[in-house]
Amino acid sequence: MDRTDAASKRQRVLVTGAAGLLGTPLCAQLGERPNIDCIALAKIDLDITDRAAAIAAVESHQPDWVINCAAYTKVDDCETNEPLAIAVNGAGAGNIAAAAAKVGAGLIHLSTDYVFDGSARAPIPVDAVTGPPNALSAYGRSKLIGEEQVLEEHLSATIVRTAWVYGPDGPSFPQAILRLAREGKLKRVVNDQRGAPTFAPDLATAIIRLMEAKTTGVVHVTNAGDCTWFEFAQVLLDLAHIDCPIEPCSTADFPRPARRPAYSVLDLSRYEAATGHAMRQLHDAAADYIRARQLT
Repeated sequence: MDRTDAASKRQRVLVTGAAGLLGTPLCAQLGERPNIDCIALAKIDLDITDRAAAIAAVESHQPDWVINCAAYTKVDDCETNEPLAIAVNGAGAGNIAAAAAKVGAGLIHLSTDYVFDGSARAPIPVDAVTGPPNALSAYGRSKLIGEEQVLEEHLSATIVRTAWVYGPDGPSFPQAILRLAREGKLKRVVNDQRGAPTFAPDLATAIIRLMEAKTTGVVHVTNAGDCTWFEFAQVLLDLAHIDCPIEPCSTADFPRPARRPAYSVLDLSRYEAATGHAMRQLHDAAADYIRARQLT
């Protein structure tokens, strides 16, 4: 199927992980496009670890594009379930890529800042060295395997690395912060991890723009700006008009099973060049999140 010819007609876009934090707003936005038919496959509809099932599903729908949002994203759980993480985030990603390639569909695969070790001190470009695996969490290793599998199976794939994703359609950092604050249980927040919180609906819009631009290769997409988790918590509390004094703490003060990158701000320049659009500032996105959950 020729993707250039497909651009002039109605597009069929198949989304895996369609009921998730990103898949939900992505399918909603695709469904609003008059020239797009969105085929939404949730986990219950397709187990991406089953290669035969993945190929059969894609072949049956004959999409012009496949967007793989399916992933095992419970970062701490991956530490004790690394084989499952690799099966989903690694081999599963490869299965979807192979299926898309077989029908000549374009592919956009979602990856993560966790493929980097966190030692950078400036926004990370798309061609920065990933890993090494022993410096990553189990989740990061599984997603890195996924990137490798995708590029091996689909020569013109698009890999979208993102970070700190949150939104109204699933559990996320803002939801937890605001709940704990309202319950009077929020006291300290980590202040030595720096990144860029990414509002899932904004990420969805960016993915559609990359698809429309027929971008290939690796692209970094987050909201613009950067902050620590502590700083982001302060932004959220201010926007929600919640009076809850909090103190900064270190990662060591708040130990978790999985290693988190200390610095994971991603360079967005390739996205901007490919689409002609800039990502909006994280503060504006956070304000939309608060409004969406009617927390003000």
